[in-house]
Amino acid sequence: MSRFDFDWVDAFSSRPFGGNGCAVVHGGAALDDDTCMGFVRETSLVECTFTGPSDVADMRVRYFLASREIPFAGHPTLATVAALRDRGLVAGGRVVLETAAGLVPVVLDGGDIEMTQMAPQFGASPDPALVARCVGLPPDAVAAPPQFVSTGLPFCITLLRDHADLRAARLNVGALRDLAAEAGYGSTDMLEPFLVTLRGATGEGDTFSRLLMAPPSPPEDPFTGSATGAMAAYLWRHGLMAGDSFIAEQGHWMGRPGQARVTRIGSADAPEGVKVAGQGYVLMRGSVDLPDG
Repeated sequence: MSRFDFDWVDAFSSRPFGGNGCAVVHGGAALDDDTCMGFVRETSLVECTFTGPSDVADMRVRYFLASREIPFAGHPTLATVAALRDRGLVAGGRVVLETAAGLVPVVLDGGDIEMTQMAPQFGASPDPALVARCVGLPPDAVAAPPQFVSTGLPFCITLLRDHADLRAARLNVGALRDLAAEAGYGSTDMLEPFLVTLRGATGEGDTFSRLLMAPPSPPEDPFTGSATGAMAAYLWRHGLMAGDSFIAEQGHWMGRPGQARVTRIGSADAPEGVKVAGQGYVLMRGSVDLPDG
């Protein structure tokens, strides 16, 4: 048994209890998978990160759901860098993280933390009726063909007509399994449709989104950074977002408002990357005793 320091960070928020929480376990990258997943379940958070030394970057980061390890996630990346900065472990205004999806550069500019997600990969366009069934909506609620997009983690980006449809969405886990099978995925984890509307939750926002999640994760994600990058790439590629930068909002109906500025690198047709920037609030600091082997 070993003791590890951790920080609990509210990502994509400048205040406590906003955005999306993530616990960052410093020095925990060498822990076994079961211990990491057990820690996530203990926190009741969607994801947690575990850091360690890297031979190719400033820090290695592992990302865990309650059910498995994933290669990359957006809000935990921002949370990790906020925690490193709070502990004085970031020298200068830039840090590079080694993730299972590749190297992720992060820039610190005042209170903002800006990650550069990888060049988007555009995948299959599933049946809109099946995607609508996954979230308990009629087919005509889907305003454009859904598509799987990844900037490190795949999401089924789904544009809805309006906020009324967004509010009415309810996850259908059985239909989600059908979607995963159709798309060739063996697990439903993180394949839930990322629902977006072209109107913010506030006057500052350009988009407002929800991500409904399947067990053992919590039922809804307050803010999804990796999906926000994929969603932005989708909107630009399909001519649905005019500018090369916009404000994305999520979590307001959960009482956890989150906001990110999203900026395109390269052309709308073929983005070379997506920058996702927001703030992080370190809510708690402590230590945890975990089995280390």
